Amino acid sequence: MLDLDRIDLRLLKILQEDGRITNLKLAEAVALSPTAVLARVQRLTRDGFILGYEARLDPYKLGRGFTVFVEVLLDRTTANVFDQFKAAVQVRDEIMECHMVAGGFDYLLKTRMADMAAYREFAGTVLWQLPGVRETRTYAVMEEVKSSARLPLGV
Repeated sequence: MLDLDRIDLRLLKILQEDGRITNLKLAEAVALSPTAVLARVQRLTRDGFILGYEARLDPYKLGRGFTVFVEVLLDRTTANVFDQFKAAVQVRDEIMECHMVAGGFDYLLKTRMADMAAYREFAGTVLWQLPGVRETRTYAVMEEVKSSARLPLGV
């Protein structure tokens, strides 16, 4: 964050809110020329502050409205088992997020399914077959109260 000034932070905030904003509107929003804004956005991208752009899709309309979080405890905590588990998780589209955590289990997964029956099928044919899985705990989401990928930037 040391390389970012107030305008950079403002650009990032606006782009988080609307990644499709035109360069002209972005320039107007931060009171700079379109050329200067384009150069800043290119630098922010090149320096890795902007990772990319994507559309947010409605999981309910696409048959993935059922969210399940899963705690995963591995049978061994060796580099080999971790690597195998991480590789297996990467290729599963149902697993939206996978986080290695400190605490009473090893990984926390966020999955999206059509319904409980689809989750049960996934658990039996995929989840419990992942390398090194000893135990899982499942938490079906009853209501999504807040979901955001936006980072707080303080501007």
